[in-house]
Amino acid sequence: MTAPISVIIPTLNSVHNLGPTLAALSAGLHMGLIHEVIVADGGSSDEIAEVADEIGAKLVVSAAGRGRQMAKAAGIAKGEWLLFLHSDSVLSPEWPEAAIAHFSSGKAGYFRLKFDASGLAPRLVAGWANLRARWFGLPFGDQGLLLPARLYKKSGGFPDIPLMEDVVLARALRGQLHEIPAQITTSATRYQAEGWVRRGAKNMWLLVRFLLGARPEKLAAVYYKDRT
Repeated sequence: MTAPISVIIPTLNSVHNLGPTLAALSAGLHMGLIHEVIVADGGSSDEIAEVADEIGAKLVVSAAGRGRQMAKAAGIAKGEWLLFLHSDSVLSPEWPEAAIAHFSSGKAGYFRLKFDASGLAPRLVAGWANLRARWFGLPFGDQGLLLPARLYKKSGGFPDIPLMEDVVLARALRGQLHEIPAQITTSATRYQAEGWVRRGAKNMWLLVRFLLGARPEKLAAVYYKDRT
């Protein structure tokens, strides 16, 4: 039986984050689930090409833009299932068994979010993200996405927009999204840099504005304003 999953990881000068993300995939590799790993790079100036070659991953390069990068990688993926992961997100050890159980649904799935930080604020922000995904069908990209390649294509895939590409795809998958009973731990660095309340409130306000019709380009200018 051919391994079913093509793993797609968008990167942009993020080699320093990749180690734990890739290490967590080894359990699925040993169980024969991973057909290929595709690194979808947005024009990094770090050593991503060398790292991709060292781990035996395919490297696909495009202009920067997470939606654009992932769409290009999905276009060459060979697996029956696509697993999209951010480069700073780490799947829990039980993810292969949870993925196998999810296969029978034929639908899209996301993972339960956790931050790599302790305290009340990280738990509250992650808790809200998980409730938002469950109640409104709007998981963000840092919760991962596992879905059949045919369903990805049918939904239109990731759009070429600078922000909210994950929300657009989630809305196209409405009624086809389920929580996979495994955890994904993502970096808290940006929340810690900006402040949990400020960052969380900004994310929520940007989402509301997008759902009300604001252009992704305008929202991206706000989102990336304080980032270096």
